[in-house]
Amino acid sequence: MDRPTDRTIFQNAWVVDDLEAAMHKWVDEMGVGPFFVTEHGAQFKDVRYRGAPAELRMHVALAQAGPLQVELIQPVSTRCAYRDSVPPGTVMGFHHMCVWTHDIDADTAYFAKLGYEAANSADAGTIRFAYYDTRPLLGCMLEVVEKHPAVEATFNRIAEVCASWDGNNPIRSSADLF
Repeated sequence: MDRPTDRTIFQNAWVVDDLEAAMHKWVDEMGVGPFFVTEHGAQFKDVRYRGAPAELRMHVALAQAGPLQVELIQPVSTRCAYRDSVPPGTVMGFHHMCVWTHDIDADTAYFAKLGYEAANSADAGTIRFAYYDTRPLLGCMLEVVEKHPAVEATFNRIAEVCASWDGNNPIRSSADLF
């Protein structure tokens, strides 16, 4: 069985009920920041949840902690992979690790053969992504994102800004990146 190509974990993600409070906790207690905030949902096409058409909306904050990207997600949608493992009312719960892919269709086939279905998947403009329910294997879900130069550039810019962060302006809009 052919394994998907890239399994370097570059991101860990937590689902939160209050994005602003969670960001401040990371900033104040872990010194991680600044966080770049985006609202996601309208740009997603062909959203699937457990094989059926669905909606996927969330507020997301990204920061970098050394080599690892930290993602905080406040779900807006109720039927989604985020709520499969982190129920509403949970202040902060670990949800997934993320890796790049060059062939999401091959990943979907690979994980399906192993019994790990795509809990959520969608198209976001030029990229596709999926959350595979790998909880029996990893204790969390695994997100796979198609590698694209524009996404890589955004993530590299976040890492660059976070590496030289002086502690000021800890919460920013993702529009401030470029």
